Amino acid sequence: DEYPGIIHILEAEIARLQAEGLTGDIGMEVRRGAGAYICGEESAMIESIEGKRGLPRNRPPFPSERGLFQRPTLTHNIETIYWVRDILNKGPDWFSDQGKGDSKGFRSYSVSGRVKNPGVKLAPAGVTVRELINDYCDGMADGHEFKAYLPGGASGGILPESKGDVPLDFGGELGELGCFVGSHAVVVLSDQDSVKDAALNLMRFFEDESCGQCTPCRNGTAKAATLMAKDKWDVDLLNDLKTVMMDASICGLGQAAPNPMLSVMKFFPEEV
Repeated sequence: DEYPGIIHILEAEIARLQAEGLTGDIGMEVRRGAGAYICGEESAMIESIEGKRGLPRNRPPFPSERGLFQRPTLTHNIETIYWVRDILNKGPDWFSDQGKGDSKGFRSYSVSGRVKNPGVKLAPAGVTVRELINDYCDGMADGHEFKAYLPGGASGGILPESKGDVPLDFGGELGELGCFVGSHAVVVLSDQDSVKDAALNLMRFFEDESCGQCTPCRNGTAKAATLMAKDKWDVDLLNDLKTVMMDASICGLGQAAPNPMLSVMKFFPEEV
């Protein structure tokens, strides 16, 4: 488990709710996973909850039709559930008014990297990375200059400092740049970091975390990592490889794994 302490917190809270009669006839149970990255994919998570190996399912059927134990299943990110109480108490207009621009509500941005004060920052949806750095993280770490950032976790791509004023939310300009905000995990890189090395590290991560079920992801991540470890990238071959991975992989891991690599080729061609 990646977060063993949370299991005890959840189990204790469920026991309290049941003892106070607040759960009614609703069954609540905590299922432990093994911490596999692939189980962030909806259908792989369902397989894990069922006690099986976490392998993504082919679709259709979708989980809303046949999910957990072949029953229609609704899955939610915990952040969605977190806001339900406040939205019910304060109303949807209150939540919508918190965002910036066209974005609505709050987001929990997990900021790491070359900043003075990293951590989870509760900020309006649509905040920019420059605002996160300066207003929420007390600026860049001493001796570091802002160079690039990951807007949305391992597979959300890599953007240069010149794109530091792009709103961090779903779709919009971020999507037009070939990136996405995903889990809102923002990693800040400095002039002392190599984006080429960062992309290679991410591809090796995807190689390790691939479930191995489909060839485009299993072999594609391994081949890409080998090519990216060379002093000079074979851009044409990597582009051919990404096409196969994005078109033929079963789930989002293989489909999105090339994103950091593509970002480096697009925004930092001088490094490859």
